[in-house]
Order: sequence, then structure tokens, then C-alpha cells
Amino acid sequence: MARIEPQRLSLYVVTSSGFVPGRGHREVTVAAIEGGATAIQLRAPELGDRELLGLAQELAAACEEAGVAFVINDRVEVAAKAGAGAHVGQADDPAGARETLGPEAILGISVATPEEARAAETAGADYVGVTVWATPTKADAVPRGLDGLRAVADATYLPVVGIGGVNPANARGVLGAGAAGIAVISAVGAVPDMLEATRRLRAIVEEQR
Repeated sequence: MARIEPQRLSLYVVTSSGFVPGRGHREVTVAAIEGGATAIQLRAPELGDRELLGLAQELAAACEEAGVAFVINDRVEVAAKAGAGAHVGQADDPAGARETLGPEAILGISVATPEEARAAETAGADYVGVTVWATPTKADAVPRGLDGLRAVADATYLPVVGIGGVNPANARGVLGAGAAGIAVISAVGAVPDMLEATRRLRAIVEEQR
């Protein structure tokens, strides 16, 4: 049974550090929560495990208070220690991630094909992520386009989140292709007004329901 309802993935903000001087993961998280994000992913490859754990515990508490889902990118052992969920890629041992996290934590898995989506079901995923368009923030991911997103959504009972180049101009197309939610990085973290950007994206999500 899934540990997260699809509507809790509808606006999924991935944190960033370095887009804007003086703006880091905390600032992005606070603005995203206030603006109406339903899920936050802490993506901080630049941090060591100890520093990441402290930050994760802080942000997990803020998300829990706000009723926002919270996961950590890749670092499954840190996620388990922080009492958080995790999001992993195909090279990160998805089945092992479930074992490390335990049965209750949220697990997301990046997939590119219907076959990988069905394998994610077996590995214990609660949702899958699909890269839709090319973007510098996910340079190693192969974009699948809207057709690829739709093929994955049609092949799995898991909620699908579209990520990669998603912004207010194309978000409706992602949702229309079968995604339960949109995931953004630079569309919030790199813009001058993060709060307003999040509110705008939330409005788009709400009108598509």
C-alpha cells in the first residue's frame, strides 16, 4: 500500500543551493512551504553526511508541522536516520533503499521506461519520477518528453511526478500527460520571488484537478 496520497505530490519542490547568492536549502524550503508546495526534496550533494543529517532533521520537522511530505535525494542512510523518506535513481539500489528506510517511509524512484516503473513497484516505491525535458540541473537524466511520461503513467499504478525543465508555461502539459504532480528546481530556487513562483505553480496545479 502506498505511503503517500497522489495529491501530496502535486507540487513537489526540490531544494537547491547556489542559484542565488545567500540562498540555500532552508530559504527554498521555507518559501516553498509558505507558497503551497505539497512535497519537498532535499537535494544537497555538496554536503557531507553529518551536515546533511542536521539540516534534514531541521527541514523534516518544518515539513511535518506544515503537513508537507519530505524526502532526501539519494542519501538513503541519512534519510533513515533523519526519519525522512528518500528518492533514488536506478543506480542506487532501489530494493535496498526500501530495506534501509523500513516499511513506513516514503520512497520515490526515478524511472525512464514502463519496465522500470513496474520494477519500481516491486522494489517498494510509493511514486516514480520521470525526467520530461532536458535541464542543466538533471544533466545525467535522459529526457523522455510528454509521450514518455504518458507511457510510464499508463504502465503503473504508482503516482508519477514529472521533473526536468518544468515551469509555469509547460506545467499543464505535464499534468495532462498523466502526472500526479510536477517537480521543479530552478522554477522556484532560481527566481527572484520564490514565494510568488510557488503560489503560481500551486494555482496551476489546483486548476488542473
